[in-house]
Amino acid sequence: MGGIAVVMLLLSLSIRVSAIRVTTAGWQEHIPVEHFEIGWIHSVEKEPWFEMYEVRDETLYLTGTRFKTYGAGVPSEGEIVPSEDGFVHMALNREVPELNIFASADVRTTLYTDRGELPLYDPGGERWSVSITHEEVPLWRLIGGAHHERN
Repeated sequence: MGGIAVVMLLLSLSIRVSAIRVTTAGWQEHIPVEHFEIGWIHSVEKEPWFEMYEVRDETLYLTGTRFKTYGAGVPSEGEIVPSEDGFVHMALNREVPELNIFASADVRTTLYTDRGELPLYDPGGERWSVSITHEEVPLWRLIGGAHHERN
């Protein structure tokens, strides 16, 4: 029985898992996902805006966006994808070594994954920067779900 525990411990120390690292003022979280979305309310149009990302070959890629109206910040190189949900969908394939955004309660910046939603803003109203990168992290850091730690 003790031998199995030692083997499990050694495996959890040596096995690395693909995850995104979300870092902002005072905390950091590792989330083992291959796809995620960032959503917010556009500051000018006051409409929801979403960007879709995926991890490929240990790198983040912006793969698409959807928005209600053309305006400030709309990518110029994407391909419009037909849809019937009231959003303009645009397919992209842009490598993003590190995603840096400013989050605030005014625009309700939120991370969406298959594990749920994670608000990236301070409900008290403070505006702060958020960084999202890809990392290979030791399995032991993810045991029990996403890992949240204070900076």
